[in-house]
Amino acid sequence: MNILLIEDEEATARRLRRMVQEVEPTARIVGMTVSVDESVEWLQTHPRPDLILMDIELADGQSFEIFNRVTVTSPVVFTTAYDEYAIKAFRVNSIDYLLKPVKEDDLRNALTKLQRLKESLLEHPDSLKTSLTNLLRQMAATASPEPSAQPGQTASTYRDRFLIKQGQRLFSVDVAEVAYVFTRNKLTFLKTRDGHEWMIDYSMDEVSTMLDPQRFFRLNRQIIAELRAIDKVNLYFNGKLKIGLRPIFDEEVIVSREKAGEFKVWLGE
Repeated sequence: MNILLIEDEEATARRLRRMVQEVEPTARIVGMTVSVDESVEWLQTHPRPDLILMDIELADGQSFEIFNRVTVTSPVVFTTAYDEYAIKAFRVNSIDYLLKPVKEDDLRNALTKLQRLKESLLEHPDSLKTSLTNLLRQMAATASPEPSAQPGQTASTYRDRFLIKQGQRLFSVDVAEVAYVFTRNKLTFLKTRDGHEWMIDYSMDEVSTMLDPQRFFRLNRQIIAELRAIDKVNLYFNGKLKIGLRPIFDEEVIVSREKAGEFKVWLGE
């Protein structure tokens, strides 16, 4: 099985690649892309893969744009930190929709589902359209469009500390001490209220599922902030918001127009 992996967070891509090799040793990752543009170019210039593992939020936009720019005939398994895109995913070639952090059993089940679908279509080639439509309808019926907590996750099950490795030293940082989480040069860091920065071995998508959404909000792809770290909120052009953080973040922090309403509700509007 030849697989194209579309994922812009390096740590997540490494984990998925390793997981694929463990779950399906005969599978080959034949390509890895990080953006809409790069994915479109790859699909235009390479043979059709047997499966595409596709993140939704990429560096240059949502991966749904890929389907508008190139014909995608391969089955797709979407991977994302939120389930708000589930229904939209089932309108394209999706056979499954895995919430991050992706679990090995979920990936194994998705690959098994693909194999069963292939075997069924080999026996009944005329039923391709019907089989796929029915499969997607069943999956869409069980998909929730709400972007809130992970299924079965409550405030008590969110992470309350992170393990930090500094040289040969290991120690914990309580989530209560975290002002915000940010990414720089494809690495993820905690910023504590006293101004310390600690690197952690998780992608931003993974961290976003570990923190209580009542206390933390993903401002953009680069920043997840705790409520008390929001120091200033200013109106910006085109309906965007400009955020001041405490401790100060050394780059401009912008909330998109699409997220501005959700952010204001989170603040208590």
